[in-house]
Amino acid sequence: APKSAPKKSQGFTGIKSGFAVIIVCFIIAECLYVFGAGHLSNFHAEGATGVPFHFFQDQSYEPAGIVGTVYKGGFIVPIIWTLFITVIALAIERAFAIGTANGKGNLGKFAAAVKSALKQGDLAKAEELCNKQQGSVANVVLAALTEYKKQQTTDVELEKKVLAIQKTVEEATALEMPMMQENLPIIGTIVTLGTLMGLLGTVMGMIKSFSAMAGEGGADSSALSVGISEALVNTASGIATGAAAVIAYNYFTNKIDRLTFAIDELGFTIVETFKTTQK
Repeated sequence: APKSAPKKSQGFTGIKSGFAVIIVCFIIAECLYVFGAGHLSNFHAEGATGVPFHFFQDQSYEPAGIVGTVYKGGFIVPIIWTLFITVIALAIERAFAIGTANGKGNLGKFAAAVKSALKQGDLAKAEELCNKQQGSVANVVLAALTEYKKQQTTDVELEKKVLAIQKTVEEATALEMPMMQENLPIIGTIVTLGTLMGLLGTVMGMIKSFSAMAGEGGADSSALSVGISEALVNTASGIATGAAAVIAYNYFTNKIDRLTFAIDELGFTIVETFKTTQK
């Protein structure tokens, strides 16, 4: 009877379309900007009538608090919010995907149990552990164990057998890595893009502020301070977005490095065990 294929892990493996996530986050950010921050309750708009949103009213209303000041930051604000919400959404998505890649049990205990089974020469127990653990590490180990058993019955040189097992580990790892790294480049891009968009909003706000002052023909310190505060809101938002992105990127990169290390360690153990038992 033909051998059954190694059992693959099931579960959430990630969102393939990062662009779709960005579009959804942009819609959410725009709604928050127009209907949330743009609500007339955030401005000094006594006597205003009609639709209760600043976006559809007189744009000269002065902000009544920090939310109104944020709104006055201009069109750059929803763009920065889009980047921030995208970071949050993709961080949650990566948490679930890498959790699936990690498997159902503690990765350290799994690695130790597999090593113990290999040391005892109990391949069946090692395969059982992989089927129970699942995840990317277990998938690679299971593929290596399948090749291990195949090479035990192959009449070729030991060096070729070892190379075949090593190649299987490399190929299985190459199949698992894209799932673990999906969408991380987007988060990595936002690390820089978020800060740059914040600076762009600051520059545009300062240009607008000084242009208004020049048009009035005098240095109104109150108007200037409001303009500067509006500009700096974009700086703060951009820096916060960049900070959130770099934290998420480094955190998940570290998680992937740990998974990769576990794969390399167990792959090496399997190869060395095979060399020892075939001598």
